[in-house]
Amino acid sequence: MDPWGLTTPALLACVFFLILSIWIQGFKKGKLPPGPTPLPFIGNILQLDLKNIAASFSQLAEKYGPIYTIYIGTQRIVVLHGYNIMKEALIDQGDVFMDRGDIPIFEDLARGQGIVFSHGERWKQIRRFSLMTLRNFGMGKRTIEERVQEEAQCLVEELKKTKGQPTDPTFILGCAPCNVICSILFRDRFKYNDEKFLYLMNLLNENFRLFNKPWTQLYNFLPAFRAYLPGEHKRLFRILEEIKSFILERVKEHQKILDPSSPQDYIDCYLSKMQQEKDNPQSEFDMENLIMTGADLFIAGTETTSSTLRYGLLLILKHPEVQAKIHEEIDSVIGHNRVPSIKDRQDMPYVDAVVHEVQRFINLLPLNLPHAVTRDIHFQQYVLPKGTTVYPLLTPVLYDSKEFPNPDQFDPQHFLDKNGRFKKSDHFTPFSIGKRSCAGEALARMELFLFLTTILQNFTLKSVGDPNEISIKTNNVGFTSIPPPYQLCFLPR
Repeated sequence: MDPWGLTTPALLACVFFLILSIWIQGFKKGKLPPGPTPLPFIGNILQLDLKNIAASFSQLAEKYGPIYTIYIGTQRIVVLHGYNIMKEALIDQGDVFMDRGDIPIFEDLARGQGIVFSHGERWKQIRRFSLMTLRNFGMGKRTIEERVQEEAQCLVEELKKTKGQPTDPTFILGCAPCNVICSILFRDRFKYNDEKFLYLMNLLNENFRLFNKPWTQLYNFLPAFRAYLPGEHKRLFRILEEIKSFILERVKEHQKILDPSSPQDYIDCYLSKMQQEKDNPQSEFDMENLIMTGADLFIAGTETTSSTLRYGLLLILKHPEVQAKIHEEIDSVIGHNRVPSIKDRQDMPYVDAVVHEVQRFINLLPLNLPHAVTRDIHFQQYVLPKGTTVYPLLTPVLYDSKEFPNPDQFDPQHFLDKNGRFKKSDHFTPFSIGKRSCAGEALARMELFLFLTTILQNFTLKSVGDPNEISIKTNNVGFTSIPPPYQLCFLPR
């Protein structure tokens, strides 16, 4: 018999509330930003909508302000909500906020390798090398532009084959940016009917879809239980291994014919760098990092641009008046016979505004990728311990109503002044800002302008049904905002 006369359930309840009390008191210590009280083991998961985490974070900001603390499981996360506080962290104190925060699914996939999810010295070396190599091969210069222009013409020829019939553009719009990345990585492109290419594109599409599944979010929220979680997210690991095997095949082919004095692509440059630093024990240039960096560039360089293009055409379909103005500007500046060039952008403020507004409106990466602080830091009136994961959200910046009146509306006027000239905005941050901003930003901006302009130069987009009934909402908003499936007709002009 229990000496206090308590039943077993009562004892368990007492133990639970004792643990809960200790837990709560522990989290109230220190000078962290305020936030909701977490529960043991699961943190604040019950206060988040797994289908729209960005919306949940914004709701918490209404109560706790532009900087607050939440717990995902046992992981402490500081959320930054708004342009000013994001700039203060990523620009003004960028050296401290430049590490990559932990996302369990990506940590397990990348294992700290590559360019996107690596840390410390490894990330510095690989990013510095990658930016220099991409610039040397013409990122933002004529040589890359020629590759994009060539691929844009190939895209037009593929779209002509649809003969104006209803078409799901997912696959075709993925092939074009994928071929650009392939030409940069290993100086090769695929025909759109190549079986291996078709298989790779299917893998990439499935990869992006799986990252937005609630099971994947649960994997990140309860990492201690990830080995036991069922669900489609396990397919992500198999997809990455297949993509890495594809990259490895290309690397082996390059090794056989490598001429360090005359590198032809990114892989050549990396292999040459490996040879140069083979006796340097501090070097991060090895085969594992090459394969993962190649996979990072291949996946990110394809899917983000592809999804933006697909979303962009959907928005233009829904707004016929926007398409009419685009056609008018293309006809007056470029005409029908000349290939669009990136230099045309300065004379095409409306098209430029449309491209910017597409990126702002679709909010492709709502949460941004997480950062982490490299040391203990006094930030605002708080203290963030070394290693704290920080989410500088993009949604409140891209949807700031003071900067973009009626932010929930797709309106190119957000990037035009009263005289119709293009208007820049510091709040245009789809590639993030600071030292961890997207390494492929220049390439992506060039592709979006040239691909969209070339498509609209050659085609009129026609919806299958009433444009007013087109849905632009996606069911899940996880890591990325994926456009809903749709069909359209490409009518030759």
